[in-house]
Amino acid sequence: MLLKDQVIVVTGGAGLIGRSFVSAILAQGGTAVIADRDEGAGDAVVKSQQSQHPLASIDFVKTDITSRQSLQALIAAVHQKYGRIDALVNNAYPRNQHYGRKFEDVEFDDFNQNVGMHLGGYFLASQQFAAYFKKQERGSIVNMASIYGVVAPRFDVYGDTPMTMPVEYAAIKSAVVHLTKYLASYLKGSGIRVNCISPGGILDAQPEAFLARYNSYSLSKGMLEPRDLQGALLFLLSNMSQFVNGQNIIVDDGWSL
Repeated sequence: MLLKDQVIVVTGGAGLIGRSFVSAILAQGGTAVIADRDEGAGDAVVKSQQSQHPLASIDFVKTDITSRQSLQALIAAVHQKYGRIDALVNNAYPRNQHYGRKFEDVEFDDFNQNVGMHLGGYFLASQQFAAYFKKQERGSIVNMASIYGVVAPRFDVYGDTPMTMPVEYAAIKSAVVHLTKYLASYLKGSGIRVNCISPGGILDAQPEAFLARYNSYSLSKGMLEPRDLQGALLFLLSNMSQFVNGQNIIVDDGWSL
């Protein structure tokens, strides 16, 4: 029970990776608060997890990470109910309808909007939770980055598929890695730790041609599943990592070597 009595907020907790994180937190004795814009998906995750972990504590709070008011309402609601917040997992993945275009087709306004929502949302959530954690004199922030925030894209893996590596994603995730280091250094002496996880690709019904090329760069399993990230998350949230700060843990089956 690595997270016994801890209250942990997971933004984007109703998504593919977020659901797995919530499950891991509950399995280790923690209280999970799903902070997501999708109320229907959030309620569905709550019901599903309650059936799997009937004694665990889980909540959903509709949240927009690009809104200061929404984040402040989230913090107030969680504090009122539990009297504490131990950690924030910045896992949301906001993007507009034009996200995912090839580099030459990306409009300037779309680039700015996607960077603003995703990177800006991580900044804003970190800012608001850091203010709460300072008063509490302890807390942990875990940001979700990516291997594409660490290494250049391998565009050959997208050949013969409609997929590409969005330029916004590379810009955002590399910035998330350095935002993590910035915050860890800036919050020195406050009792707040800030770290990030850089996952490799996650299985999500990608084309077989892409999977074959992607997996050829891996050392054993290849494309990962959401549960493969749980160990890194639990380590960073638990007391086992109490002196780990400002670090980026890469979980990619050696893909980025």
